[in-house]
Amino acid sequence: MKYAIIGTGAIGGFYGGMLAKSGKEVHFLFHSDYKEACSSGLTVDSVMGDFCINPIHAYRNTADMPACDIILVCLKTTNNRLLADMLRPILKPDSQIVLVQNGLGIEQQLADVLPPSTAIAGGMAFICSNKIGPAHIRHLDYGKLTVGVHQGDCSKLQILCSDLAKSGVECVLAPNLLEARWKKLVWNVPYNGMTVILDTTTEHLMQQPDSRALIYDIMLEVLRGAEANGVHIPRSFADEMMASTDAMRPYKPSMRLDYDHRRPMEIDAIYTGTLQAARNKGVDLPKIAVMEQQLRFIQQTYLP
Repeated sequence: MKYAIIGTGAIGGFYGGMLAKSGKEVHFLFHSDYKEACSSGLTVDSVMGDFCINPIHAYRNTADMPACDIILVCLKTTNNRLLADMLRPILKPDSQIVLVQNGLGIEQQLADVLPPSTAIAGGMAFICSNKIGPAHIRHLDYGKLTVGVHQGDCSKLQILCSDLAKSGVECVLAPNLLEARWKKLVWNVPYNGMTVILDTTTEHLMQQPDSRALIYDIMLEVLRGAEANGVHIPRSFADEMMASTDAMRPYKPSMRLDYDHRRPMEIDAIYTGTLQAARNKGVDLPKIAVMEQQLRFIQQTYLP
């Protein structure tokens, strides 16, 4: 079974690194840190134990990669306009694509530009992981990956779950991809945006009563958007997310790191898509709408 990691950053570096560490054949696509990966390998500092994959199957272009059985796409959605062309050289008729990305509707967007028989699934990572240097990942906490079927013969997802479990990573198959996507938004929507807007980190948000109450209200708006789209998520799930974040190590989510490094933020994937899905059902999410407007101002004013 050949694996491909498209986007060897905080997420792809961890999951791909764990698979490679357990003996799986993994082919990694790098961008700016390709030379460092070739010379020094992929380093992962993890709460589960530090390791380095060296030598490594490293590439800077998918045209040089072999066709693979399971392809984990771990790019930011801001690069998805390039994704179909990147995937075509490594696709086989029975390849399994898993989009380990944020947002709603991204699977269908890819399905629209690939053959209709292509096996496409979504992946939701509940993990605290950052890229701290060239080909260098720091895994701080958690790590569970939830995967769900979008289209095609996704029988290889069971193999993925089994292989990740053998590597020490919890991986579960969700019965409903749309529900899993909305559940991920319950965390992503408040914490990604609020850490940027308020220039802070998750633990400080949770320590202040006012910001804590605002976080919870935003979570409830996400639940309302999900309900309008036929996905019932009990209020207790928001309570679980609050408790998980209370127990989490101090953490800057991916959007805050994108802002810090002056990269485009995933506003469309996390906020615009959520708002549009709710509006299509006649539901307004006012607090999330304000966050979207604030984030667009920040991106247009302070980011290149």
